[in-house]
Amino acid sequence: MEIKKSPKANLETKKTLFREIGLIAALGLVLFLFEWTTHDKETATLVTGPSVAIEDEQAPITQETPPPPPEQIKEPVMTEELQIVENDVKVETDFISTDDSDQKIEIKPYVEAKPVEEEVEVEEEIPFAIIEEKPTFQGKDANEFTKWVYSQIEYPEIAKENGISGRVTVQFTIDKDGSVKDVKVLRGVDSSLDNEAIRVIKKSPKWSPGKQRGKPAKVKYTFPIIFQLH
Repeated sequence: MEIKKSPKANLETKKTLFREIGLIAALGLVLFLFEWTTHDKETATLVTGPSVAIEDEQAPITQETPPPPPEQIKEPVMTEELQIVENDVKVETDFISTDDSDQKIEIKPYVEAKPVEEEVEVEEEIPFAIIEEKPTFQGKDANEFTKWVYSQIEYPEIAKENGISGRVTVQFTIDKDGSVKDVKVLRGVDSSLDNEAIRVIKKSPKWSPGKQRGKPAKVKYTFPIIFQLH
């Protein structure tokens, strides 16, 4: 015979309610135990042993005495009071000379000195074509120098054998004393002909120097020498 239960007597429907009541009770018990343990520990700490007051040891504070501040320089106070002094002091205008001599100083009127004209020497080399007074060779013009050069030329044998000929352009300076200086070849043909041209020009006798503004001057002279085989 099957036993029938009423729905009100079935505890399965109240299972969830009982579980929640159990959790609440367990949580309340845990909280009570925590509170009780903490209270006991505080009581034991307060009751156990004599109370000892611990004095804090403080290190002595040392402080260096600051140096005294520098003395302030007092600025002079300008007073507004004006003192009026009577001008009774007499100035002596007569000066006493310590010189016992009776010499008199004679003042002469200023005369402006005239500038002295210095003679300016011409140092630059002036080309032969533009100098005011051209130099002369043995009392004659430049044609005389050309004749003298060709009379002194010796045709180099090496140039003869190789059939070398041509024009050698030489430049030199006729100095203030008429001597020939700074001989050089401007345009050459062959070393044998160039050397012969330089040799002859350096042998030149002195010229009568050229003049610029009436003063002896250096004259630059360019002279061509033609070497020609016959």
